[in-house]
Amino acid sequence: MKNLYFILLAAAMLLSSCGSVPITGRKQLNLVSDSEVLQSSLAQYSSFMQSAKVSTQKTQSEQVTRVGKKIAAATEAYLRANGLESEIKNFAWEFNLVKSDELNAWCMPGGKIVVYEGIMKLMSSDDDLAVVLGHEVAHAVAKHSNERMSQQMLAQYGAVAVGVATQGKSAQTQQIAQQVYGLGAQYGVMQPFSRKHESEADKMGLVLMTIAGYNPQNAITFWQKMAAASTTSVPEFLSSHPSHETRISDLTKWVPQVQKQYGK
Repeated sequence: MKNLYFILLAAAMLLSSCGSVPITGRKQLNLVSDSEVLQSSLAQYSSFMQSAKVSTQKTQSEQVTRVGKKIAAATEAYLRANGLESEIKNFAWEFNLVKSDELNAWCMPGGKIVVYEGIMKLMSSDDDLAVVLGHEVAHAVAKHSNERMSQQMLAQYGAVAVGVATQGKSAQTQQIAQQVYGLGAQYGVMQPFSRKHESEADKMGLVLMTIAGYNPQNAITFWQKMAAASTTSVPEFLSSHPSHETRISDLTKWVPQVQKQYGK
C-alpha cells in the first residue's frame, strides 16, 4: 500500500511537472525550479570566468557583444509576443569572448554567453555568428538544463522515489548540476535525449536569428564549415550531437519554413 502511494505520488508529480518548449511546443519534464537552475548555473559560470582568460581581440569581442545583444533582443521580443514575458526576468545577459582554440560556444541558463576564439576563425560575417549564438541562446530559452537535470534526477532516484527525493532537493540539485554541466551521460539513456536538445536548439536558433534580422541560410553554410573543420568523426549513436550530415539535412528543410513564417 505504501509503495502504491509513492507510485501515485510520483505519477502525479511527473504529470504536474510537464511544460512546453517555446517555438517548438514540445512537452518536457521539469522537476527543478528556475531559481535552483539559475543559482547552480551562475555558480558554474562564475567559477569558469575566474579561471578563463578574456580575449584581447577587440574587434571580435565587439562582434560577439553586438550580435549577442541582437539575439537577446529578438529572444525577449519573441517571449513578449507569445505571452511569455514573465520568462524575461530569468535573463541577465552577458557576452564574453575567451582565449581558447576550441571550436566552441555556450549560453548558460540566465543568458551568460561565452564564445571561444577558436570558433571565430570560421566566422565570415555577423550572420555566421548569429547561427551559433541563436543556437546557444535557444538552449537557455528551451530550459534544456532544467530538463536534463530532471532526467538525471529520474535516472538517479527512479520514478518511485522521485517524489521523496525532490521534496528537499537543494543538495541533490547542486550535485546533479555538477553532472549536467560537466556532462558525462550514459550512452543510450541521456545521450539520445541530448541529441534531441541539439536538434531543437538548431531549429529554435534559426527562428531567433531570423527575428534578429540575420540570414538563416547561413546556418547551412556555417555547419558545412564546421563539418570540414572537425578533426574527429564519432558515430552519431555515441555522440551527444547530431551528425553533421543529419544537422545540415535538417537545417536545409527548416530554413525555408522559418523564412516564410518569421522573415521580414
